[in-house]
Amino acid sequence: MKILVVGSGGREHAICWALAKSKRVTKIYCAPGNAGIAQIAQNVDIAVSHFDELIAFAKNVAIDLTICPMDDPLVAGIVDAFMSAGLLIFGPTKAAAEIEGSKVYSKDFMRRYNIPTAEYGAFDTFNAAMAYCATAKFPLVVKVDGLAAGKGVIICQNIESAEHALKDIFESKKFGVSGEQVIVEEYLDGAECSVLAFCDGKTIIPMPGAKDHKAAYDHDMGPNTGGMGVVVPNPYYKEDIAKECMERIFLPTVEGLRKDGREFVGVLFFGLMLTESGPKVLEYNCRPGDPETQALLPLLETDLVDVIMACLDRNLDNMEIVWKNNAICCVMLASGGYPGDYETGMPIWGMNDVGKDALIFHSGTKKDGDKFVTAGGRVLCVLVSAENLETARASAYDSVRKVSFQDMHFRKDIGDLGAIIPN
Repeated sequence: MKILVVGSGGREHAICWALAKSKRVTKIYCAPGNAGIAQIAQNVDIAVSHFDELIAFAKNVAIDLTICPMDDPLVAGIVDAFMSAGLLIFGPTKAAAEIEGSKVYSKDFMRRYNIPTAEYGAFDTFNAAMAYCATAKFPLVVKVDGLAAGKGVIICQNIESAEHALKDIFESKKFGVSGEQVIVEEYLDGAECSVLAFCDGKTIIPMPGAKDHKAAYDHDMGPNTGGMGVVVPNPYYKEDIAKECMERIFLPTVEGLRKDGREFVGVLFFGLMLTESGPKVLEYNCRPGDPETQALLPLLETDLVDVIMACLDRNLDNMEIVWKNNAICCVMLASGGYPGDYETGMPIWGMNDVGKDALIFHSGTKKDGDKFVTAGGRVLCVLVSAENLETARASAYDSVRKVSFQDMHFRKDIGDLGAIIPN
C-alpha cells in the first residue's frame, strides 16, 4: 500500500514510524512533513488546508490510503472532500469532527446523552459570560468554542482573572472566530487522563490510558500548551475506572454520535478528569493527541494498518489489538518562550548521542544544510520504553540531557506524578 499522512508534527512522525514497520506498506508520503519525517517518508510540499492539491497528488501517485490526524483539516472537512473524490481516508467526517470543533456542541451533546462532565454555561457576549461568573464559585474554567491549538482553555482563580480572560476573547479577539462563543464551567479536581480510542462508527476499542502534562512549567504551573510530555500507562487509570468509563462515557459517546447522524470513524480522544465522584469528560478531540500518540504507538504490537482498515471496513469488533506491557515516558523539548513568542533556526546538537533505547520524534524541525535546526515551538519528543515508569523516566531524562539547542526548554517533572497530585 502507498499511504499519505497529512501533517507535520511529532504525532505524524510517530504515525509514519509505525507505518514503516508494517509489511503492508510499500511507500509513505507526508504532506508537508518535517525534517525528521523525511528520514522515513517522502515529504510533499502541500499545505494541510489545500484539499484540492492533496487530492490531486493522491490521485496522481495512486495513494491507497490517506491518514489525517490533525484537527484543523478534519474540522474543515478533509474526509468529506476525499470521500467525494472516491479516495480512501481515515478520520471522522466534518459533522463528526464537530465533537472537537465546537465546545458548545460537545457540552450540549454530553448534557443530552447524560455523559458526566463539568457544570457549565455557554455564552456569546462578554456581559452574559460575566453575569454567570459573578454568581459562580471560583476557580472557573473559560474555554473558547473553536479550535485554539490547545491554548484556548484559561483557568480563572477569581472574578478579575475571568474578566481579563473574557476581554481577551470578546474584545481583543485573541482567538479570532474560535472565540465567538465561550464555555464557562466549573473547575474539576482530580487526576487528568487521556484515553485515545479506535472507532468504526459502532465499536470502540480504547488504547492504554495516558497522563499528559499540558502546563508549560514544572508542577503544572504556567500557561497551557499543546503538551509538554506524557507517560503511559496512567497510574491513576485503574481497571475499575476504565470499566466505568467504557459504560458511562465511551459507549454512550459513540452511540450518541451515531444517533446524531455523526457516525465517528477514526481515533476519538477523551480528555478525562478522574474526580472523587467518578470520571468526567473535560474535552473531546476528533483525532489522536500529541504527544500521546508518540507515547502510545511504540507499545502497539498489532499492525497499525490492520487496525485502520478494520475501522474503515466497520469490522473493528472482530479485531484483537495487542499492546506491550511496558511503560513509556515522553519529554517534549520546546523553544524558549513557548507557548508565547520564540525564535527558530537554532542548531540542534546531540540527537545521535541519546541512549540506544530512546526514540526521538521531530515536532518542529527543518534541515539547514546537513544540520537539523528548530522550526517550531515544540521541537523534539524524546521517549523511552521500559519495564516500569520509574526506569522509563530516568532513562528518558538521561537521553534528554544529551540533546541541546539555544534556549531549549523542557519540564523536569514529566512522570513525577507525586509532584503534581499529592498522595
